[in-house]
Amino acid sequence: MKRKISFWCLPVVLFTAFGINSCKKTDQSNVPNLLTTRQWELASVLVYNYVGDSQVGTADTLNADCDTTQVFKFFKDGSCSYTNYSCAEPVARGTYSLSDTKLVLHADIAFADTALAGGARPFANAQIYTLGDFSMVLQTGDTQPYYTSTQPRTIYRWGFIRQSEVTTR
Repeated sequence: MKRKISFWCLPVVLFTAFGINSCKKTDQSNVPNLLTTRQWELASVLVYNYVGDSQVGTADTLNADCDTTQVFKFFKDGSCSYTNYSCAEPVARGTYSLSDTKLVLHADIAFADTALAGGARPFANAQIYTLGDFSMVLQTGDTQPYYTSTQPRTIYRWGFIRQSEVTTR
């Protein structure tokens, strides 16, 4: 009798385990939490020039002479701010969203730029190159996945480090 009970318990336990494991999971991405936990201080902006897949020359560093701290803040309500962009603009505000895959950041912050009508929007379609507890690298510029072998491309890599806590609004 004992053997029959244990024989029937095994399929019931397996069926229950498969049923619980196959339930639809909610969005368990940690990306929004990593963005909004603290503010991000700009550490470097590197410019890479490519022809097709080949890098041309060495990476150039932008804002090398800037002593002003540039800070990118993301808030849980979908708003964001950038302080001291290119060492000129005090604070620019906008909103942000993430792509479905959480690999692309869409920020509508516009910075004053005399060369571009409507201002510069460097983070309109920024690829999240890396994101961790203490660092974030965004990649902007000519980041499309398909290009010809002779097509010149310029890619900007924005390196940020995590700073003190952001207060919620």
